[in-house]
Amino acid sequence: MTAEAAGTRSDSSDHGGNEARTRRGGRWIEHWEPEDEGFWRDTGERVARRNLVFSVLSEHIGFSIWSMWSVMVLFMGPQYGIDPAGKFFLVAMPTLVGAVLRVPYTFAVALFGGRNWTVISAAMLLVPTAAAAAVMEPGTSYTTFMLVALLAGVGGGNFASSMTNINSFFPLRKKGFALGLNAGGGNIGVPVIQLLGLLVIGTAGAGHPRVVLAVYVPLIVLAAALSARFMDNLAPVTNDTGAARDAVKEPHTWVMSLLYIGTFGSFIGYSFAFGLVLQIQFARTPLQAASLTFIGPLLGSLIRPVGGRLADRFGGARITLGNFAAMGLATGVVIYASAARSLPVFLVGFIALFVLSGLGNGSTYKMIPGIFQGQALRRGLVGEAAEAHGRRLSGAAMGLIGAVGALGGLGINLAFRQSFAATGSGTPAFVSFLACYVVCAAVTWAVYLRPAARARRTAPAATVAAADGERRPVYAEV
Repeated sequence: MTAEAAGTRSDSSDHGGNEARTRRGGRWIEHWEPEDEGFWRDTGERVARRNLVFSVLSEHIGFSIWSMWSVMVLFMGPQYGIDPAGKFFLVAMPTLVGAVLRVPYTFAVALFGGRNWTVISAAMLLVPTAAAAAVMEPGTSYTTFMLVALLAGVGGGNFASSMTNINSFFPLRKKGFALGLNAGGGNIGVPVIQLLGLLVIGTAGAGHPRVVLAVYVPLIVLAAALSARFMDNLAPVTNDTGAARDAVKEPHTWVMSLLYIGTFGSFIGYSFAFGLVLQIQFARTPLQAASLTFIGPLLGSLIRPVGGRLADRFGGARITLGNFAAMGLATGVVIYASAARSLPVFLVGFIALFVLSGLGNGSTYKMIPGIFQGQALRRGLVGEAAEAHGRRLSGAAMGLIGAVGALGGLGINLAFRQSFAATGSGTPAFVSFLACYVVCAAVTWAVYLRPAARARRTAPAATVAAADGERRPVYAEV
């Protein structure tokens, strides 16, 4: 069913409060109530799923472009004159820009419309792709490489706008799986470009990095065209600067930012650094490194929707806590293997970290709307008022949380850079990552999973009445 058939899309006959919207063109949906089960069954679900499909496609390509320098550095042999520390820094630059851009990209959805901004942000990916194709050759200065790598950060911004857009399409009970699928499908862009790099190195050789970039130009054009043809804008989604200010002031925004550093920051940081670690610490050739690099990001991407589904069923906080505990164990395995220079054991531990980071990505993002919905209940709101409060603050918070979480990827690459420069090994970096996971696990338990008595002592209103009459911490259900 199309939005036109449902009678929800604006046209030239709209008047009053919708006039400003209709002047901006078609494909605007004026009425959207996903929490209404009748609306969701008759109209909403089909429209939301269609938008989800093309959102995933655009975000997928965005992640590929964001992570392309993790592949480009594998083509950079001695003739490029860049040492390992310089390569880690080069890989880190898109992470920094992508993290910063996630904040304005979040608000671009309401300013331009989710469909319109998807088209614009997809088309912008042509700039870093073309620029990289122009400079990828020996003799190019390191400064030029740095500037071009910075451009690739636009691909990282796509995640925030895509997640904010899809968050508005789905009801709370479906958000965990929908957001997990949207993010997981986007995350797969990392291993896909790494697989393409492996194919090019294995066939054309390490002297042909431009082949990788040439493949993406028509894909970018296709993603923009399909988004323009099949996606929709939601008129009820408007920028609310008050919501942004409220989200910044809300302690849970910063708590979730820390947890997202531990999950998504790990995923994107490890994805960008994996190939370099294999080359430097285990003396793998570019082809050998490329043949292994894609495995972890692929598995971590595929399992992200599972994390969202488990969070829908058991609660995001419970899954997140168990996940951080498992990440700590996997990091212990990696520390042992790194110190012992055991590649097989290292691969087992490192790939486990990818899988667990992907699982945690899904569970943490599910927590965000649940937390703000829980806040509405604490304040005595019910029904649509509670739902509106949850959507308002969770939408504003997602961009900030995604931005801070992505900075974790920058921290991982800088930690590797310093670790290898100082000791020639990644072991000290992994020890610092282990400490981070311990802190994240402790914070998850302390803020969201403490017993009811402790929760009441610190936040007396943070309880809701359960169906069986028992009072329990509302945040235990996020």
